[in-house]
Amino acid sequence: MNIDELIENFELLDDWEDKYRYIIDLGNGLEPLDEQFKTEEWKVRGCQSQVWLLPSRQGDKIHFRGDSDAVIVKGLIAIVLMIYSDKSPSEIKAVAVEDIFAKLGLGEHLSPSRRNGLIAMTEKIKYYAGIL
Repeated sequence: MNIDELIENFELLDDWEDKYRYIIDLGNGLEPLDEQFKTEEWKVRGCQSQVWLLPSRQGDKIHFRGDSDAVIVKGLIAIVLMIYSDKSPSEIKAVAVEDIFAKLGLGEHLSPSRRNGLIAMTEKIKYYAGIL
């Protein structure tokens, strides 16, 4: 699924209870990270929950995997990975992520700590795009 399809799916859902269930389902679809990657090296700082992002370079693209110990946050990781994974560093840096989050309504429907965690995830991805 791409981000446009995700936005369309979100628009079909009537209320935020349904949208939260959908976010959780997205997270359940992520491949779990092996325990060996759940270390400080891959941890995202600024998230209330435990969050790990693992980048890998594949040609001129960067692929990301992620995991969390919290179900909603794991779903947010799935959304972030849809936005950024399998793009070049320049494409990653050019993403207008705030616009995407606004279309999804995430800014106004997430707690401040989850919003901060979402920002921390996007900053970590942009950091990886700068060094890989």
